[in-house]
Amino acid sequence: MTLDPVHVDGIAQLAGQVRETVETSDQDAAAERAWTEFLDPLYDEGDEVLTPLGERCRRKVAVEDIALADPPFPTQHGLDSGTINPTTFKNGLVIDVAQAAMSATPSDVDLHRGRTIIMAVHSNDATVTVGGDWQGGDRGYAKRRVLDVPQVDRYEQRVVHALALYLAESQHALTNAEVVEDLFVLDGPIYPTGLLRWADRETELAEVLAEDDRPKTVVGNYVELVERFVERDVPLVGFVKNSSAKAITRTVRKKANAPWTNDDAFFRRVLERRDDDGELLTGSLTCTNWFRSKTGTDRVMAADGDAMGIERSLDPEAYEVTFFAVYDPRTDLVFRVEAPYAFTRDEERRERLTRQILHDVAAERGPPLSVAKADELASIDRQGSEELTRRIEREFETDRQKSYDDTRWGAVDEAF
Repeated sequence: MTLDPVHVDGIAQLAGQVRETVETSDQDAAAERAWTEFLDPLYDEGDEVLTPLGERCRRKVAVEDIALADPPFPTQHGLDSGTINPTTFKNGLVIDVAQAAMSATPSDVDLHRGRTIIMAVHSNDATVTVGGDWQGGDRGYAKRRVLDVPQVDRYEQRVVHALALYLAESQHALTNAEVVEDLFVLDGPIYPTGLLRWADRETELAEVLAEDDRPKTVVGNYVELVERFVERDVPLVGFVKNSSAKAITRTVRKKANAPWTNDDAFFRRVLERRDDDGELLTGSLTCTNWFRSKTGTDRVMAADGDAMGIERSLDPEAYEVTFFAVYDPRTDLVFRVEAPYAFTRDEERRERLTRQILHDVAAERGPPLSVAKADELASIDRQGSEELTRRIEREFETDRQKSYDDTRWGAVDEAF
């Protein structure tokens, strides 16, 4: 049953009251103050956690000009991983299935066909062991494996999802690293933040991250990936489309008013441009300088961090997370672009990477084409997910465990 119009009007009036209160707070001024006073560098309890690479600045470039300019990197490869989403079955197993794919720009059909597929399985039955070795498939184009994930009393779905997603992605990247010639772009951050956040969550997940070799192995794959590309002198970056990071915001909030929701909202405030009438100017992309970050999960890979005890062969500084923010006013979206410090310590290379990303965003009105292609290759749509889940049910000779909401909202196909 929908809300009656009289109730919709009443709720709108409540929203008007909230708006009047919010408008008394000058959020633009708060963001400008944070930008000018706290980020050059940003300190947290005496420790330097965010440092500009070069001059702290904001830049703009006309969309048409940068879109039509020759890109600094002639070829580009992208990589993404998609899952069916965690599913609980009546036999007590919780699983997620992930597939990773790599794209090439210009296209490479054989490369696009390749897949790395992980089925992550959780069981609370201590007598059940389901892990296995790598298997081939699709005439050698696919690699498949079952991963037995660490046993937990809670968060089973979170654990199978993160380990399936990141193991598939990192393994596929390592398998195909040699084909990348000019630039490699991950769809997402350069390290598995979904795993690294476990240390900031419940004690049980933090203990798993610290003590179990399986998540450490996955994180170690990303460390090896950085080392592989540094050795080949081919830049590796991460294009983060939906960042929920709040580390900068939380740190600024200790010093001054920080009314925005997260770091993306902060950068939107400092990068959007308006005319004298308050109308958003949409003819130019804007971006920040690069920053060297030790905030939030980035501190794990800082030079003075422990990297979870993973052995590193390069100078520890080489692994540090650096990033810059890009704002596209045509879509009102902020993107975070990451790279290991090994690739951004040089000013000329930073400039080339910046221009490449600005070119791609301007031309594609969103993520680089290599990222969009990888996303399309790796994604598992709802129909495919449902079909795969039904096949797994038949193999298990059991059904998925349903809740009332599954039936209420049609999340489960009742036809079978």
